[in-house]
Amino acid sequence: MRTGSASSPIPSLLPRLLLLLALLLGLAQAPAQAAPRAAAAPFKVLALYNGTWDAAHISFAKEANEWFPRQAEANGFTYTASNDWDLLANGGVKAYQVVLFLDDLPQTAAQRTGFEQYMRSGGGWLGFHVSAFTTNASGWSWYHNQFLGSGNFQSNTWGPTSAVLRVEDRTHPATRNLPATFASSVSEWYSWSNDLRQNPDIKILASIDPSSFPVGTDPDQTWYGGYYPILWTNTKYRMLYANFGHNAMDYSTNTPLSSTFASETQNRFVLDGLKWLGGATQTRPPSGPISESAWYTLRNSGNGTCVDARAAATANGTAVQQYTCNNTTAQQYQFRSTDSGYLRITNRGNPQQVVDVTDRSTADDAPLQLWSYGNGQNQQWRADQQPDGAYHFVARHSGKCLSAAATAGTGVQLTQRTCDNSAAQAFALTTQP
Repeated sequence: MRTGSASSPIPSLLPRLLLLLALLLGLAQAPAQAAPRAAAAPFKVLALYNGTWDAAHISFAKEANEWFPRQAEANGFTYTASNDWDLLANGGVKAYQVVLFLDDLPQTAAQRTGFEQYMRSGGGWLGFHVSAFTTNASGWSWYHNQFLGSGNFQSNTWGPTSAVLRVEDRTHPATRNLPATFASSVSEWYSWSNDLRQNPDIKILASIDPSSFPVGTDPDQTWYGGYYPILWTNTKYRMLYANFGHNAMDYSTNTPLSSTFASETQNRFVLDGLKWLGGATQTRPPSGPISESAWYTLRNSGNGTCVDARAAATANGTAVQQYTCNNTTAQQYQFRSTDSGYLRITNRGNPQQVVDVTDRSTADDAPLQLWSYGNGQNQQWRADQQPDGAYHFVARHSGKCLSAAATAGTGVQLTQRTCDNSAAQAFALTTQP
């Protein structure tokens, strides 16, 4: 037997009718609903490659197709690798915000036309090494003489070596997080028939630093001096070119002897450049508050060296210097609160020793040392985080900033100087185990 409440629709309809009547009379309001926020879609990267010519180029394309997918997951983009260069000709490239040329360049007229249209329509491009190679620039003049600006291949170094690169423009999104100079990964390097400095559309981002010469191991294919651009952009397009992308090889066994992704600083350029090309505005997330329980290395943003206790000593008066980063305890520091937002910077070799302004000086260029902590204001620093995540450290007694040298020479004692927002006064923190 069925009950009346189950068999009759009236009781269940009555509340709905009453609510409708209340809404019509203005006696009730529907609850407000927040509009759903669409998640930002990751930008899409298409990498085109051949993987069929020169074992060194094949090696680079192979490791790129392993390295980029890992970075895509961590950095907010998708990565598709393909050897179908006709995606440039048939419009398939339009589905991607950025295209990479890993080991070649378009060969057919349709591919070249499609790529030029893609770039003129606002597409992004990052080309490596051989993607600029030609001995017939006039055969595709737009690409080689206008877009890249380099013209014909002129010479190369041999064998593949690392080089010290000098960053010439640190305002570009691809290079703003780089030090003034840095060691590249190993590569063969190309030079060109055109002087890129004479092209008003080309902005050179980095070139070989004079300290790097000679570059090469074969006396007949070594550069002993001169000017050699390595990274650049054409300001009329959303593009970047990187001269690296040729691994050292044992050609007898086709065994790679180096990795293009061995330089973390160079990788920073690749990732920051890729994010700029893809339209991402944030190139390095802030590192967040400093933990008082963690140990950190302090890497100078200007010259790439690390804050170091000379000779790993811990005695009073030990010079605090800049030195090649090596992750030793001499380069590991902890930040411990004092009061009013100030910190003492303790050395891991002896946590009683802190970074101290010698003789409590308030003068510019007063040297820094380690000294046993005694609550002195010349031993306390305020950590001001910058938009890129690096820090300025301001001495409590003088209001001046902890400063490195403008160049990367090792053994130069650090000082305090009037704060000027320069890269020499910015330090990136990396946690250590």
